[in-house]
Amino acid sequence: MISFFSEALAFSLVTGINLAMARLVDIWDSIGILEDQRVERMETVKKHIEGLLNDMITEEEALKERIEVNIISFQRQLESLYQEMSLEPYKVEEGLTVLQMEKNLRLRVEALLKEKNDRLKEMRNLKQQDEELCEELCATPYYIPTGSLPSRAQLQEFRQHIKRLTEEKNTRVKVFTGLREDIGRLMAEMGHEPETSLERESVCNEADVFLLTHENIKALKLLLCQLQVKKESLLSTQAELKERVASLWNRLDSPEEEQREFRGNLQGTLSDQIAQWQNEVDRLELLQKAKLEDVIIKIRQELVETWDKCLFGPEQRAAFNSPFCDSNFTEELLAQHEEELVRVKACYEKARPLLDTMEKWERTWALFQDFEKKALDPNRFSNRGGALLKEAKERVKVQKMLPKLEEELKVGVEEWEQREGSAFLVRGLRAMDYISGLWEEHRLQRDKEKSDRITKKGEGTPFKTPTKRPLRVDITPSKAKKMPNQTVLRSTSSSSSTSSTLLNVSGKPPVNSQKAQQRNKGLENSHRTPLQEFNSEKKHLRIGSYSEFTSELSRKASHDAILNSTAKDIL
Repeated sequence: MISFFSEALAFSLVTGINLAMARLVDIWDSIGILEDQRVERMETVKKHIEGLLNDMITEEEALKERIEVNIISFQRQLESLYQEMSLEPYKVEEGLTVLQMEKNLRLRVEALLKEKNDRLKEMRNLKQQDEELCEELCATPYYIPTGSLPSRAQLQEFRQHIKRLTEEKNTRVKVFTGLREDIGRLMAEMGHEPETSLERESVCNEADVFLLTHENIKALKLLLCQLQVKKESLLSTQAELKERVASLWNRLDSPEEEQREFRGNLQGTLSDQIAQWQNEVDRLELLQKAKLEDVIIKIRQELVETWDKCLFGPEQRAAFNSPFCDSNFTEELLAQHEEELVRVKACYEKARPLLDTMEKWERTWALFQDFEKKALDPNRFSNRGGALLKEAKERVKVQKMLPKLEEELKVGVEEWEQREGSAFLVRGLRAMDYISGLWEEHRLQRDKEKSDRITKKGEGTPFKTPTKRPLRVDITPSKAKKMPNQTVLRSTSSSSSTSSTLLNVSGKPPVNSQKAQQRNKGLENSHRTPLQEFNSEKKHLRIGSYSEFTSELSRKASHDAILNSTAKDIL
């Protein structure tokens, strides 16, 4: 299609020239120009047309050469740009004309130059941000060789680097802000004035005082920890002063109104409040010196209460017997009592978990003994309203609780003794010996009660079988046969009828009485034999825990010597 148009244009150009020459000839003919002049004029026209066409050809050839030069130049630029920008080489499409090739190369060069400029511009911005962030964070800047053009991958890594630094900065700013706020709050609470440069800078309102470095964060954290330790020390001091003041108020019988008034007037920082508590301690100690006797007596009462809480035995208390009984009330005696009270309280706090468990065991033990006493009361079966069932449930609960508490005490005491290197005493005895002693005492008490019941049954009225009413028979004296060991008694009833009864007057008991005595004797022997064996075995038996006690009790209940159901109540 294109070649057809160009050929048509070339044909029309030739036709136009021919028509123009024919027109010139006609003009020349009309003018009457001679042949020589006409040829001359045609030569002029020919030269003019040829010169014009030659000029055009020259220009077009120059254009072609320029395009070819541009192509070579663009190709060289592309090679340089691809190498500089770390891109894959550009592949020229095949079958393109010179003009199309030049255009494609030119557009590609322009695109690469634009991308290069954008990269350089972005790199400058990223470098500026990197320098600022690294200066604030004291970090190492991202390395890109000077004078080189970053690749797309390098720019992406640079962007990620800036993003990480920005996030790190925000995190550190948050940490710095929190630390400075906590430090300022602690200083305000304690009334602490900044002493070092770090403390002054930490409470400064200027945001750019600190560089956001790890070293500065560590320094602030260390300062915060120091202030927290100081606060804890002040709180501990305040608590000790409060306890001291409360103890002095109690000893001196200070009025409640005075105490409430003092507490209501407390104000200011922690240091100010400590100073106020210390002043109150000083004031009360002066009053205490004037009332030494009353104060020491109250301390002694408090000592006795604390000894009881610690389950101290007589030997442990006797160590302080001399000052405790001293009637010469002096400041030295007061100091001794206060030291002893502090020591005993410290012992109580150290052994408090074990003492609480021991107290719980003693309460459970008291319930157990109470249930044991109730079990011997026959009137409990007449109770109504589910009381017996409730008692049975509570009894089972107590029976399960005792061995658990004893095991817990055993483990706790072993750990305590191993850790402290001394025995854990309960009322002067080792804890497990104390518990074993109570079980042994309980066993002996049960044995005594059983022996008392058996003795009481053995000494009581012998067992008698019911006797029949006497048979009334009317006999005559002549028909009554007198036996050797019998006598005949006569009695006259209201109806004048006579009756006689044979009474035994010899030493030999009747047959029914003999059988009853034999049965009582057999029953007594059946009671006595296992009890005597039980007591003889128990002389060498020592019950140390509830589990041992219950196993021994079950063994007794299954003993084959007891065959009579009437003897079960003694077990």
